[in-house]
Amino acid sequence: MYLPLTDVQQRLARHRPQRCWWRPLGRQSAVALILRESAEGLEVLMIRRAERLGDPWSGQMGFPGGRRDAVDPHLLAVACRETLEEIGVDLHCEAQLLAALSVLRARPWRWQQRPMTVSPFVFATTATSLQIDPNHEVAEALWLPLAFIADSANRQAFDFQRQGVWYRQLPCYEWQGQRIWGMSLRMLDELVEVLS
Repeated sequence: MYLPLTDVQQRLARHRPQRCWWRPLGRQSAVALILRESAEGLEVLMIRRAERLGDPWSGQMGFPGGRRDAVDPHLLAVACRETLEEIGVDLHCEAQLLAALSVLRARPWRWQQRPMTVSPFVFATTATSLQIDPNHEVAEALWLPLAFIADSANRQAFDFQRQGVWYRQLPCYEWQGQRIWGMSLRMLDELVEVLS
């Protein structure tokens, strides 16, 4: 996907993401989708979460981010704070906020939990070599070409089991040996649709 960041900004500015009226009632989190231009076109930075007992997203591909703390004034601050903590990138200095995507609802992993919403924010960096310093929560970080996601021929499906329940034919992409699916894929689908 060869699209200058100026065009990306214009298209995202016209986009009207879906909101979630009950977001303040549940647990809240936010993530950062960081874009850059490269010889292969637009790329987005993804992370593979470290394997951790009790973490429902352990080992999965996603974006830097996390839950809102009492000290966070708003969800954009959550995305910025968590990105700095997880990969050492200061979004205030090294990137520009472009837009927010639709708020997503995460399924609770235990029936007693309040539902969680995830607010994705899209940033752009012009840094030629962004210094990424993953902390203990991140196993690796990699740049994913959006053209790979935009090509429907690369889309696959897989079966997933959680707490004894099988989920059949869930959409996914396989990139450099890693599976991209779930909420991360929904965010990427929306981003690609807006930019196409």
